[in-house]
Amino acid sequence: MKLDRAGYPFIAGFLAPAAYLLLKKKPAAGLPLLGMAGFMAYFFRDPERYPPQHPDLVLSPADGRVMVAGPGEPGVAPPGEWQQISIFLSPMDVHINRAPFGGEITRIAYTPGKFLAAYDERAAAENERNEVWIKDGDRTVVFRQVVGVLARRVVCRVQVGDQLLAGERFGLMKFGSRMDVFVPPGCVLQVKPGDVVRGAESVIARWPEA
Repeated sequence: MKLDRAGYPFIAGFLAPAAYLLLKKKPAAGLPLLGMAGFMAYFFRDPERYPPQHPDLVLSPADGRVMVAGPGEPGVAPPGEWQQISIFLSPMDVHINRAPFGGEITRIAYTPGKFLAAYDERAAAENERNEVWIKDGDRTVVFRQVVGVLARRVVCRVQVGDQLLAGERFGLMKFGSRMDVFVPPGCVLQVKPGDVVRGAESVIARWPEA
């Protein structure tokens, strides 16, 4: 199983003392730590995905459950007219983040903030977050990493000027968190609240055919 490199310190942090305690024949103390090392390996798993490559599709940037699918929420959406898809990631979901749309990154904005639970309606506007704008021709999609009460760190491995393919890895969020995607009003949403989506594979919006 492939693991994201951000998980190595967490895995080693539990695995090393677990091995020491087990060698000292202290299973009552060592086994729980071994279990935590296993959970960290599971959390930082990075499975292969097979994104559909079509210029009219907007893909889910993460695994999780759709919380919002509709008009952009006041105080949450960027300035202008947008539709919003918000996805909640539980600690059991894959936390690798992938580009929902292919194009050139034109803007990245990191905002420090609180650590409210990711499902809290205030989280998108008040929590620590990282916003990425990507453009292809006259089409722009905005996506935002939002950390939660457990997730305390955003990892973003791209910079302005980079070119991404739809579904390409660009970062992750450590532990339970949320992803917001904003598309123009002309896009047709393909999901509704309660839907379960898979990063890089589920279609969440579509540009109308010309």
